[in-house]
Amino acid sequence: MAFDSEWYKYYAGKRVLITGHTGFKGTWLSVWLRLLEAEVAGVALAPDQEPSMYAAIGGDKLFHSFLCDIRDADRVFDIFTDFKPEVVFHLAAQSLVGRGYSDPVGTVTTNVGGTVVVLEAIRRVATVRAVVNVTSDKCYENKEWAWPYRESDTLGGADPYSASKAAVEIVAAAYRRSFFGPERGAAMATARAGNVIGGGDWAADRLIPDVVRALAGGSKIVLRQPSAVRPWQHVLEPLHGYLRLGCALATMGSRFAAGWNFGPADAGAVSVGELAREVLAAWGNDNANEPIVDAAVVPYAESRVLRLDVSKARQELNWRPFLTIGEAVQLTVDWYRDYYAGRRNLHEKTISQITEFMQRMA
Repeated sequence: MAFDSEWYKYYAGKRVLITGHTGFKGTWLSVWLRLLEAEVAGVALAPDQEPSMYAAIGGDKLFHSFLCDIRDADRVFDIFTDFKPEVVFHLAAQSLVGRGYSDPVGTVTTNVGGTVVVLEAIRRVATVRAVVNVTSDKCYENKEWAWPYRESDTLGGADPYSASKAAVEIVAAAYRRSFFGPERGAAMATARAGNVIGGGDWAADRLIPDVVRALAGGSKIVLRQPSAVRPWQHVLEPLHGYLRLGCALATMGSRFAAGWNFGPADAGAVSVGELAREVLAAWGNDNANEPIVDAAVVPYAESRVLRLDVSKARQELNWRPFLTIGEAVQLTVDWYRDYYAGRRNLHEKTISQITEFMQRMA
């Protein structure tokens, strides 16, 4: 059965709760859901960096925002009880590999313990019909092979962040079997996205934020592993997948309660060096700021190759990536250029990019 091409109509008037709504992906998702006329509430810590996507669009004036630590079980339960969400997108996490090395305890307790807190709140609030639990492409045991990982491949993780995301997958599967499912509450799926790019990301030790900061500030661009291959995709691509998946879970239930990959087309899996040069070309760089290589910048090991097989989402959710890597980079650079030039309202810019993306899907 083909998935409904008008999935987006489902969200109009629905109460949707997003954990991690102050983060990069969470902010983009919040804006999109409001555009779909959902009633949106968010649970998260305040942004821990300046600038931030959430601050740039004036997020505190746009959403019902509850600022708290996702590990605070009593507070999280009170928020769920008061808001009575129908759909939950769980994005709150410590999302950086490097910070996982410097703070493994915080990473594991936030990602695994925080997820358990959210799932317990969902168990106790009868209104929730669908849960999209966002993990990571790094939840797979990386064998450094050229083939893309499928949802059935072995979970693992050689660093604290990756291991925490694999653990979340295991915990989510246990809750799904034990507490959720037909006639037992919400339908829950996990979503594993590739390396996401887009305007508004200023996180440390991420390629495009590092390149953009260097271009905006006139400093040297430094690459750690220019030959490392990642499944790069614009932020709207996986969010489109999450939204389709949330609708499918809410309307068709346990059939979709499983793990799902959302990644780019094969041509989107390019090296760090290739992507950096795409950004330079889109920015209009005059080659005066050619990237240099310094593998010692971050003293931890990183995988060399990572690709995702998205055939399941294509076949069962009727989802597919729409943007080429060049188009994804151009959208990203356009957003940052407006920010640094102070040319326009960034909330309007974000809405216009979402609207253009939806028009491509039509």
